[in-house]
Amino acid sequence: MCENVLILGRGIGQVMFQNNALSGLLMLIGIACNSWQLAILAIAGTIVSTLTASLLKYNKRDIRDGLYGFNGTLVGIAIGVFMEINILSILLLIAGSALSTWIAWCFRRQRLLPGFTAPFILVVWFLLIGCYYLYPAVLLHSAVENPESSADFFRAFSLNLGQVMFQGNIFTGWFFLAGILITSRLNVIYAVIGAALPLCMVLCPYVDVTAWNAGLLGYNGVLCAIALGNSYTWQGIMKPIISVFLSIVLQLVGMQMGIVTLTAPFVLSVWVVSLLWREKKEIITS
Repeated sequence: MCENVLILGRGIGQVMFQNNALSGLLMLIGIACNSWQLAILAIAGTIVSTLTASLLKYNKRDIRDGLYGFNGTLVGIAIGVFMEINILSILLLIAGSALSTWIAWCFRRQRLLPGFTAPFILVVWFLLIGCYYLYPAVLLHSAVENPESSADFFRAFSLNLGQVMFQGNIFTGWFFLAGILITSRLNVIYAVIGAALPLCMVLCPYVDVTAWNAGLLGYNGVLCAIALGNSYTWQGIMKPIISVFLSIVLQLVGMQMGIVTLTAPFVLSVWVVSLLWREKKEIITS
């Protein structure tokens, strides 16, 4: 029983690359600071995706490390963010979390590109498109926020961290940061870099300050920086920085096109940077 709880904690922590149950607990507390309902849905998604991996007899070590849990965590939260909570949405949560596990397994069967949160993205896009055409009543309507003209740097920085899991509470981001800190100081440094770099976008005259304040331009950068920031070398620093700015561009393009981007800018930018660096390295060594 205790081991199962630890697996679930690691699953939540792996959303931000932390293989630590205590990290996951702190992140769950951060979610609960914003919404206890979303915290419950996060747990539900993690349980379903992890249980699916166990029933399908996937690699036990991967299951133990939470690698089949974090996409389900995000699917569960997304259900609460985009849909009314009823029988249908709960069934979609179960089906979506289970499906994300299978897609994650498919990614782990190849070595060209890491899956990251791609299973979550594909599942939620599929669910949103399906509901839009088949049962639109279950979808929540986006609230129109009053346009903001003044930049709040502290709020934007905090929400750049919190929006990694759809959380719009200032304190949530700091719980996420604390969860990373107990596992890796290097990851904390890069998480801060990833949350800070997008703040410079406020200098661009055409950037929506409301979206900037809400952390919508920065959360992908946080994931990019943690994913690629594995050293203090110049090359180690340049890769995440390039990825962060590429993710901002992709996010702005997606928002302009009206796409629910989720963490797709993070996944795409890390894939692009990793492939380019790999190709560059092969050219140099050949």
